[in-house]
Amino acid sequence: MTAALQADVVVVGAGPAGLASAIALARSRRDVIVVDAGTPRNAPADGAHNVLGQEGVAPLELLARGRSEAQAYGVRIVPGKATGASGMVDDFTIEVDSGAVCVRARRVILATGLKDDLPAVPGIAEAWGHSVLHCPFCHGWEVRDQRIAVLGRNENALHQVMLFRQLSDNVTLFLHDAPEPTDEQWEQLAALGVCVVTPRVERLVVNGTQVRAVEITGGRSFDMDAVVVAPRFVAQTALYEALGGALTTTPYGEQITADARGTTAVPGVWAAGNATDLSGMIASSAASGVMAGAAVHGDLSIADLAHAVQERRNLLPAATGTSN
Repeated sequence: MTAALQADVVVVGAGPAGLASAIALARSRRDVIVVDAGTPRNAPADGAHNVLGQEGVAPLELLARGRSEAQAYGVRIVPGKATGASGMVDDFTIEVDSGAVCVRARRVILATGLKDDLPAVPGIAEAWGHSVLHCPFCHGWEVRDQRIAVLGRNENALHQVMLFRQLSDNVTLFLHDAPEPTDEQWEQLAALGVCVVTPRVERLVVNGTQVRAVEITGGRSFDMDAVVVAPRFVAQTALYEALGGALTTTPYGEQITADARGTTAVPGVWAAGNATDLSGMIASSAASGVMAGAAVHGDLSIADLAHAVQERRNLLPAATGTSN
């Protein structure tokens, strides 16, 4: 039997963006439902960084606090995966778990996030979020002064080398799938004192979640403490496309296009967080959620005002008589 729920706004995604948007709306006394698939992208990480006042907090603890705050304002959280979307302004339907639950709402906020498509190298998945990382701002401090390997996947490899070289004097570039450096890039790598290994990487030698070495074709291995990879970012856009939205292609992947307030090209639909900004970190994703929540409340307020004016007009007695 399908459970039917109704709200002013349905938020899909319970990460920093989704929860922040829900709180902003609920504090303005909007009825909000958040659909939570329970698979946050940063769950493997030991800690979240660059989160003002919450430095190093465990990601799952941060989200648990956010859920509690949202629920304290009356937000309803529905566990499950949003598997379908349809409708239009004032009459959207989000299906959860293939129709086990249906949420109808006047407005939609998509905070569906993204997935990291990691290189198919044994050992990467096991250490991902611990000693295999991609962002110097999120986890670079934790591997400072260590032996860092940059696993090349595309032309972004040199950029990663440059940023991580600021954190350690011992950085090695494994070209792997990255293109051969240009003459200028070879000069830059030499100036940074970065060694370059050209054979492909076969596997990472990992003890639990800790990288011990990088093994290349031929069996030679290099002792390392951390490995930097460049994941392909895959935004979760299926619901947006189901509602008629078109995606925008960026150098990092496809995403939902939205303005600074989260407004998309689909009337009644807003987007926030990594679904619309593939490079967004926790703090910026939460900020985009607040802005989207505020924008949706403003949009609903305009609609409510227009409705109230029309109702008042309907109740006024019709003008009678003639004028001279």
